[in-house]
Amino acid sequence: MAQKKYYGTLGVKRSETQSGIRKAYRELARKYHPDLNPGDKLAEERFKQIQEAYGVLGDPEKRSVYDRYGQGPGVGQGFQDPRGFAGANFERGGTGFRDIFSDLFGGKKSQTASRVRRGQDLKVQIRVPLISAIKGTQVRINATRKIVCLRCKGTGTTSTTREQSCLHCGGSGQRISGAMNFPSPCSECQGRGRTRVGACSACSGEGLGQNVEALKVKIPPGVKSGSKVRVSGKGDADRFGGSPGDLFLVIDVQQHPFFERQDNDILCAIPITVVEAALGAEIEVPTIDGKARLKIPLGTQSGQRFRLRGRGVPLVKSKGFGDQLVEVKIVLPTIKDERSKKILREFALLNPQNPRSEINSDPLKNEVKDPHKS
Repeated sequence: MAQKKYYGTLGVKRSETQSGIRKAYRELARKYHPDLNPGDKLAEERFKQIQEAYGVLGDPEKRSVYDRYGQGPGVGQGFQDPRGFAGANFERGGTGFRDIFSDLFGGKKSQTASRVRRGQDLKVQIRVPLISAIKGTQVRINATRKIVCLRCKGTGTTSTTREQSCLHCGGSGQRISGAMNFPSPCSECQGRGRTRVGACSACSGEGLGQNVEALKVKIPPGVKSGSKVRVSGKGDADRFGGSPGDLFLVIDVQQHPFFERQDNDILCAIPITVVEAALGAEIEVPTIDGKARLKIPLGTQSGQRFRLRGRGVPLVKSKGFGDQLVEVKIVLPTIKDERSKKILREFALLNPQNPRSEINSDPLKNEVKDPHKS
């Protein structure tokens, strides 16, 4: 493997001080950063070379190894940049953006960084009564979200914070594990090769603290279980100046003792008497908007359904409403005296009926014979 000339990459002499190497790196990184050279593959490749060179020369321990042995174990190929640049995804804004923009641009908020970076989205499940979900409502919730730490202003550090080479990986940023001895990022330093000592006690160096915020959220009409309502900007904050994430309320609609939702329709069951079913009637039916009149035609059978137009669920993606379906259940009367029994017997004589006439009395006649049996 050809020896990589890290000093030449940064344009410095071997005798250059650490501060001089850092200064040269900052200037070159600003010049070739992919966000400042969109679509320029040569600039992106040059930036990666600058990263790799500074990852070695910027660390006194790795620089010492490089000066003595050249490109050896833990130096160059497979090296994890202690500043967190290695493996940065420039298109999606990986972890490399955190240190790049806070360090290279003096901690100032970059418009490019703000577009790329954003805080984590949050999901909160809430239960909403059926009628409130159909008609729309407003809910109050206490959202627990991360905000920039008030003590350290998101830096995660204090005046006494210092960095040191990670004791678990020896500063390489990698640990050898598994039967095949594959290298993996060190869990202690997350592959940076450096750890912080004396980080902010309020946020444990994370730069973000927990905060509970009371919110009022409008739930639009027609939501159902599994629907998501987005509250923009109420997710976790981003410690490096990016926009906060969003809060998503995941709706869980409670069952109702009387109404049942079926797509955009509402189903309910209404009891009626034998007389109302036989002779017809006009009855009152509860709806989500109050009471409505429903005509029961003569000779109605138990289980029949009737439709109340426009009394259902608001259509989410178009104007209009679903319907309410009313299923009638005939309730038999309770016979309390001999006169009522006599009247029913007379009724049966005057109106002879056998509702089982179409059922064959001999079930064996309805069997399908096996063609393979003689």
